[in-house]
Amino acid sequence: MRLHLLLLLALCGAGTTAAELSYSLRGNWSICNGNGSLELPGAVPGCVHSALFQQGLIQDSYYRFNDLNYRWVSLDNWTYSKEFKIPFEISKWQKVNLILEGVDTVSKILFNEVTIGETDNMFNRYSFDITNVVRDVNSIELRFQSAVLYAAQQSKAHTRYQVPPDCPPLVQKGECHVNFVRKEQCSFSWDWGPSFPTQGIWKDVRIEAYNICHLNYFTFSPIYDKSAQEWNLEIESTFDVVSSKPVGGQVIVAIPKLQTQQTYSIELQPGKRIVELFVNISKNITVETWWPHGHGNQTGYNMTVLFELDGGLNIEKSAKVYFRTVELIEEPIKGSPGLSFYFKINGFPIFLKGSNWIPADSFQDRVTSEFWGWVGCGPSAQLGQLVTAPFTVCCGC
Repeated sequence: MRLHLLLLLALCGAGTTAAELSYSLRGNWSICNGNGSLELPGAVPGCVHSALFQQGLIQDSYYRFNDLNYRWVSLDNWTYSKEFKIPFEISKWQKVNLILEGVDTVSKILFNEVTIGETDNMFNRYSFDITNVVRDVNSIELRFQSAVLYAAQQSKAHTRYQVPPDCPPLVQKGECHVNFVRKEQCSFSWDWGPSFPTQGIWKDVRIEAYNICHLNYFTFSPIYDKSAQEWNLEIESTFDVVSSKPVGGQVIVAIPKLQTQQTYSIELQPGKRIVELFVNISKNITVETWWPHGHGNQTGYNMTVLFELDGGLNIEKSAKVYFRTVELIEEPIKGSPGLSFYFKINGFPIFLKGSNWIPADSFQDRVTSEFWGWVGCGPSAQLGQLVTAPFTVCCGC
């Protein structure tokens, strides 16, 4: 696959460089096992099992007892590697990061033969500063450790108290100590699926370069003020300021359908900085709340947040805002030692019914948009809630 250079932000002005560049390392990588006896090409995003199957080195993992026949794949320590050339001039950028959106799971990362960091959580996004080690032509390696062996080591080292279960039921033919690794839990087996604790880079990996400052994180939360009977919006933005001097400017928050536009002055000091904004929605404006399916409309409002900063740097974020309140009600129950457990949405008790969505495939790189189309069956089945098992607190994670 051809590597892509993505211009993320508009040019700052005639004759100037872009404020941020991103270079994807998706595509063909090399994969080898622990002792170097097996080497093969593999795609990123992807995993070892998929690469072995695509090269004809193993059969379909789902066939008969191949979950047992191919257990050796998960017990080996695999390495992903790649050599690549940066298609832009490194010296023009103040900060260069390696971004890993999803690594499965335990690995040590070497960039130009320098160890820059480690991973141990499948669900985390990782960012590593490579400003001082990146060159025009580079090499990258992710040296994986078997998640099965890692979990066993972590369990053995943990002596303060017992963490059950040690192993899944024998009938599942799975792996042990899954509670000691932040990996999709069902990959060690479940009552509905086989054990394939694979290794690989299951999301995008890229080089990111920027000047002046960079917006790392952006989130917001609607809050209802009962005493004032009005809605507010809390916005939090995290920046990496690489300029040696403070970066000033203004922030413009606009929600057109709520007739809301507010401007704030900011000054960002060098380093990691957090900007917190409080947006007030006039009580004279009618705000339609979001309701669960079957209880009302899922009304949302388009919002833009524009950061106009020194040096002609403009950063714009767009999002849809949904206004609703959620309360977990735990009250004494007459004649019972326990407490109630139900939710109020916008002040009204809601009966939750739903389904548990287990992973569509044991190998995440094979889950395409067609699979996610199945989720659309939820509303047609009058489901109020859909629990997705790949998340970190459900049976499939």
